[in-house]
Amino acid sequence: MNIQESTKNKFSSRQVRLAELMKEIGIDIAFLCNEDNVYYYSGFYNYLDVDFGRPTILSINSEGRSVLITPAIEKVLAETIAVVEDIQLWQDGVDGEWRKHLENILSKNPVLGLEMDLMPGLVRNYIYSNIVREQCQDIMPKIKSMRIIKTNEELNIARHAGQVGMAMMEASRSMIEPGIPEYKIALAATQAGTEKAASILEKHYPNETMISPNIHYMQIMASGEEISMTHHRASTKKLKYGEPVFLCFCGMTNFNRFKLGFDRTFWLGKISDTSQESIYETALESQSAAIAMLKPGVRAEEVHQAYAEVIQSKGYDFPFRCGRATGYSFVEFPQLAPGDETKLEPGMVFAVDGSITAPTGFRAQVGDSFIITKTGYEQITIHPKETSKIII
Repeated sequence: MNIQESTKNKFSSRQVRLAELMKEIGIDIAFLCNEDNVYYYSGFYNYLDVDFGRPTILSINSEGRSVLITPAIEKVLAETIAVVEDIQLWQDGVDGEWRKHLENILSKNPVLGLEMDLMPGLVRNYIYSNIVREQCQDIMPKIKSMRIIKTNEELNIARHAGQVGMAMMEASRSMIEPGIPEYKIALAATQAGTEKAASILEKHYPNETMISPNIHYMQIMASGEEISMTHHRASTKKLKYGEPVFLCFCGMTNFNRFKLGFDRTFWLGKISDTSQESIYETALESQSAAIAMLKPGVRAEEVHQAYAEVIQSKGYDFPFRCGRATGYSFVEFPQLAPGDETKLEPGMVFAVDGSITAPTGFRAQVGDSFIITKTGYEQITIHPKETSKIII
């Protein structure tokens, strides 16, 4: 497979821009291990990485030269998709493995840029044992500044990710009926999302043959008494008439490596506990208050404040964040949370929730993803959420 020139230019230009930012703060070389950062700057991804004891390290110096240090088992993949000037391979248990490629660099006592909160301890500890820690700076603020505003290409991928999420939501909803085990709903979502992703890739990204359409994240869902377990995974439990059902596609809505947030609360047949309806309505109202704030110039914390005021006005506890920026990572910068004074700008992408956890043990949540535009926002996940339309 030949990498298209436009794709090469995309990753190369990101490397050049990061090098320029490194010069501004006196960093000689950056070591990147986070798989999302490695992909963002080089186009390389391998799915195994440090979880299998095999770290991949992307180094970029202040002149923009890039080197990918990766296990020899990834040789063919790296040579096929990585947009870098050099690939340095290492073998398990041989000659210090990946460390041998860092020795020469560290011996020159450079000022290093590291992903301080993201770098695996295995790599960070080795670096700290060979260099004075004061020579290490956090490169993440500069990376965040680059990734915060999405390009038009990235926004189109986000829109397509929204279509994948909506296909999963529709398929899941169609499976909700008495006696159906939760895991079968998850299987329906996985199949629908995969098929939708495949069709979009074939139509709009014909040259992205290395991107898998397969949905590979465990379904977050809960029903009945487990509804308040925010990140409960689909189980063998069977749905019952009158129970609430929570479906969350955060993590699963991951198309062409772009992540979104998307969730809904449903009831099967009827709302048996009528007190749950008013709780759900408050969750819906809190999301609407947050959405109304989505426009350029508004501080991230102000969006959370609008959401929190609705929830607290109804007597519920101060809530967790109402949303987060998304992109090539599940959580990006900024977050719609107290203390985040970042002003919203066109090109940012957010997951925005409305959520209530009541003392009775019931929890309702509804969430969607949005692109900030010049005049407000564009909603990219759409599914009915009015009370009358979520009783199945």
